[in-house]
Amino acid sequence: MPNRNDLAPSAPVSSPRPRRTAVRAGSAAVAAAASAALLAAGAVPASAESATGVADLRSDIDSLLADSRLEGATSGVLVRSLTRGDVLYRGSARTELIPASNAKLLTSAAAMEVLGADYRFTTTVSAGEDPGDGVVDGDLHLVGTGDPTLTSDAVDELAAEVADSGVGAVTGDLIADDTWFDAERLSPAWDPADRPYYYSAQISALTLAANSDYDTGVVDVDATPGRARGDAVDVALSPMTDNLSLANEAATGAADAPSTFGVSRKPDTNEFTAEGELPVGRTYSTLRTVDEPTDHAAHLFAASLEEHGVKVAGDVERGTAPQRSVPVAERSSMELGELLTPFLKLSNNGHAEILMKAMGREAAGEGGWDAGIAVATRALHRLGVPTHAVELDDGSGLARSDRLTAATTVRLLERVRHQPWFGTWRDALPLAGAPEHMVGGTLSGRMGGTAAAGNVRAKTGTLSGVSALSGYVTTAGGERLVFSIINNGYAGAAPRDIQDAIAVRLAEFTRGGAVEVARPLAAQRTAPDSPAADLECTWAGTC
Repeated sequence: MPNRNDLAPSAPVSSPRPRRTAVRAGSAAVAAAASAALLAAGAVPASAESATGVADLRSDIDSLLADSRLEGATSGVLVRSLTRGDVLYRGSARTELIPASNAKLLTSAAAMEVLGADYRFTTTVSAGEDPGDGVVDGDLHLVGTGDPTLTSDAVDELAAEVADSGVGAVTGDLIADDTWFDAERLSPAWDPADRPYYYSAQISALTLAANSDYDTGVVDVDATPGRARGDAVDVALSPMTDNLSLANEAATGAADAPSTFGVSRKPDTNEFTAEGELPVGRTYSTLRTVDEPTDHAAHLFAASLEEHGVKVAGDVERGTAPQRSVPVAERSSMELGELLTPFLKLSNNGHAEILMKAMGREAAGEGGWDAGIAVATRALHRLGVPTHAVELDDGSGLARSDRLTAATTVRLLERVRHQPWFGTWRDALPLAGAPEHMVGGTLSGRMGGTAAAGNVRAKTGTLSGVSALSGYVTTAGGERLVFSIINNGYAGAAPRDIQDAIAVRLAEFTRGGAVEVARPLAAQRTAPDSPAADLECTWAGTC
């Protein structure tokens, strides 16, 4: 996957506001006091507290959470031993917090429960009548059910299958049918300032995946400067279709000059503009959202049909396929169990929202957010996850109105272990320190060379002022632990290094004695299109 450099000084600033009262700020001292109070009240078994190693662990986690960067923040933290069943650390664990992409833990588990690990999305090409003579007398229909893996190659294969079936001409229009989902493309809970960026793409039942990461509703943007200052910049959108336009107003800048190059899209259109200067020797690669993904997919399919010799007399339109139609070609996606890997490893927001709407359609007959969230909530309840402290307005966690507690997150992580699909689901979580793109995922560059590397499997989450890490770890003493860390309300960069230090400390934990607590590494600032940033990140200059 190419580097996505979008570091121009004009990088967008977004300051989303929650739709309800903000979470009250706390402090590490409050968390420590709460933990001590629980111990005094006997909420934690005395046998656990009497062990020196447990007391040291709690002291070390308290010290890490007392970092000055978390002053005024609220940190919900819970660590439980799956081996012994006792709580090793608890602080503000029942406080409802913004979870960011930790919400994907709930969405993915609910999807496995509702849809099943073998669920597949289908994309169908059909005609009103049997085109026995090679001519479709009327319209040709392209019908989607939300497949997030519909790449350009897959679209080309569908067009080839139409041609191979003997169809050579269509007398009517090419009709794109995306009615499996509703027409609401963007959640009202999302910040409009995020709309150009790939983590906030429009959701449609017929959408293209721009790359092998299966980023949906977007185009790849690649640019190469000329050889000398003032030369034109070569800019390309992919997949390019005839309903997109690109105005190239950019120029090559001096080799030692900062880049001011960027590509924007006019709101509610597919009119893209490249502006600024791209220095000699630099390249640019990022993703930008498209308006109406259905149209983008349909126009690419129309072009592929033409390349394979299928002539469509009419236009590309949107509509509904007749109930009784003749299939001409069909494609199925990979199974959901396999799709979980790019979804969770890379924290793909589009996949989460597609799955939420798919759950609503399959279980309630309505492919929308409201229906999907209701279905998912019932599924979580069946899994034994208490939902009274859960508030979801989407599937990805991009909504700042979402709420989740560390205690509920840990409960989910505990309960899913009893499901037949648990191994597939667990393995789809990012793996700390694993450099392979589809293994380490959003944890590829974290905790390498520590006891947590190749050990911690956890879901990340990042929004402005919100960061989370929740998952599993095996200790040095062989215990299996489950943990959740949700930080809200901090200023500055995401405290990933503090989360990592806690996770490493858990990996080094033994019941018998103390270890030297890991010191947090310096936090780094990453841009919203950087692969080092969580893909759900809402950019505010500090995420």
